[in-house]
Amino acid sequence: MNYNKIYEDSIAQPEQFWTQQADAIEWYNKPATILSKDENGYPQWYKDGELNICYLALDKHIQDGYGDQVAIIYDSPVTQTVKKYTYSEVKTEVAKLAGGMLALGLKKGDTAIIYMPMIPQTAFAMLACARIGVIHSVVFGGFAPHELAIRIDDCKPRAIITASSGIEVDRLIAYKPLVDEAIALASHRPKKVIVFNRKLGARIPFKKYDVDYDALVYGSEETACVALPSNHALYILYTSGTTGKPKGIVRDTGGYAVALKFSMKHIYNVNQDEVFWAASDMGWAVGHSYILYGPLLNRNTTIVFEGKPIKTPDASTFWRIISEHKVGTMFTAPTAIRAIKKEDPNGEFIKQYDLSCLKNQFLAGERCDNATLEWYQEHIPIPVIDHWWQTESGWPMIANSLGIEKMPVKSGSATKAVCGYDIKIFNENGQELGPNYEGLVVIKLPLPPGNLLGIWANEARFKASYFSKFDGYYLSGDGGYKDEDGYIFITGRTDDVINVAGHRLSTAEMEEVVAAHPCVAECAVIGIHDELKGQVPLALVVTKLGTEMEQYQLEQEIIKLVRQQIGAVASLRNVVVVQRLPKTRSGKILRKLMRSIVDGENFQIPSTIDDEAIIDEITQTVQKHKIGSYNL
Repeated sequence: MNYNKIYEDSIAQPEQFWTQQADAIEWYNKPATILSKDENGYPQWYKDGELNICYLALDKHIQDGYGDQVAIIYDSPVTQTVKKYTYSEVKTEVAKLAGGMLALGLKKGDTAIIYMPMIPQTAFAMLACARIGVIHSVVFGGFAPHELAIRIDDCKPRAIITASSGIEVDRLIAYKPLVDEAIALASHRPKKVIVFNRKLGARIPFKKYDVDYDALVYGSEETACVALPSNHALYILYTSGTTGKPKGIVRDTGGYAVALKFSMKHIYNVNQDEVFWAASDMGWAVGHSYILYGPLLNRNTTIVFEGKPIKTPDASTFWRIISEHKVGTMFTAPTAIRAIKKEDPNGEFIKQYDLSCLKNQFLAGERCDNATLEWYQEHIPIPVIDHWWQTESGWPMIANSLGIEKMPVKSGSATKAVCGYDIKIFNENGQELGPNYEGLVVIKLPLPPGNLLGIWANEARFKASYFSKFDGYYLSGDGGYKDEDGYIFITGRTDDVINVAGHRLSTAEMEEVVAAHPCVAECAVIGIHDELKGQVPLALVVTKLGTEMEQYQLEQEIIKLVRQQIGAVASLRNVVVVQRLPKTRSGKILRKLMRSIVDGENFQIPSTIDDEAIIDEITQTVQKHKIGSYNL
């Protein structure tokens, strides 16, 4: 196949192109209207189609005679467990759980939060919700009760599904007390909390709203899939925004199913019945799309991995799983590869395993540096494909689409736009820039199927966040450029959101927490370069006059406060007390300037700065603390 021809067709004739792709999935009622607009004028796909994504992921394959194929491999080095579930076994678990949820009063259109570790029951819960039209919102288990409470109040779940505990390397984390605390903090009160007891010894305080997961499934009848409109919300997934309050990205059902099916074949080049492994977490967009729904739609075997690339037990874990389970295609973040490289620079662990089954390695979530790419290809000589997408898109936007035409790799580039994405580089005035000029990455509407349907219960924020700057274009929030061959290079966020090990985190949200400390007069949180995680946050703090607290104690209290309020995922380790923050004469804090100082980059002192001497003070302070480029 020819990439240029197929891509141009997708842009010039989107309705015809996505009509053909819709034929690849089975509908209860095929859509007659392919592309239309909702009541707010936003493009929507397949509005009059009806389907059920749980049916496509499970029941259809069983009806086609593949019930005995392994659907999910649960590999948990932290509990030393490997367990395989066939499509028929998963369907039984899911259908009975869905029946139990109906018996508890959940119905189509209700919301449910899933706050669980990387265990098969997390996948069962997501699919059970999809089976009966309950909108699920998976919250990453690394978030603290305060963050969970924010999401409870925003999506107002009728139920929360959780587990007794998660495991962080070798430490048991009791989930149920965290859920109870979040419910106490929230204004909204869920009716039920369904608790899966892992029987690992974690404390499970009982509340009147509790329901035992196993008893619910055991005592329930299997229930059939419900026919749902194509634009029925499948899930809400929260992502960081510049205001500090997370945005509830809403995903549709029909367009998402079509997009995922297209991507498995045309981007990842994965055949049905192969083993596909996305080493991520179910709480992120990757988990939704490429641990669960994408592979199961494509009748692949997917891996639910409960562990880390290192320390569970060592840097050989990834290679052991690939070899043992015959993984054909893998997807992870560059951070994971960097961690392995740091522990095993000469690739000695790699030599211990037969990795001949592995065809392609995909990387995403953050920019892949040259050293990581070269190290991987030196030790495992297969295609390493960097690709770019967002929680908002739900599937890749820029990629080397291997199932269409494998293109030469250019270091630092995610290659070219995926079919359906008309990507342009604009300057601040909305003018398209020529080759090798860096600007704002935007996408012309309509976005292809599978992209965000909106922000949950906040149409105004949806428009303001993505469509207010350039009429008719989606603003990605990332900067980048195209070269003369059409290859696209993403250079990083243009807003106050940082990327820590592939996780988008709001610096504004962290600033709110830091500023709440009684000794803090003002503060700024910026993302600085980190060799392992890509970026990490740094808090610069100005204390109130008369503060007598020892500087080290203040720094530790702030670190603890952020961990309590946001969670360990925030990765705040560096807090520096400074005399003042660099500002413009109008009072705007110059965060970009501080990032440049700490990262050791060249910068120009803006003419609007109120006092140039602060530059030397900031430089001396971070040098003293050995932070960023001064970490010698």
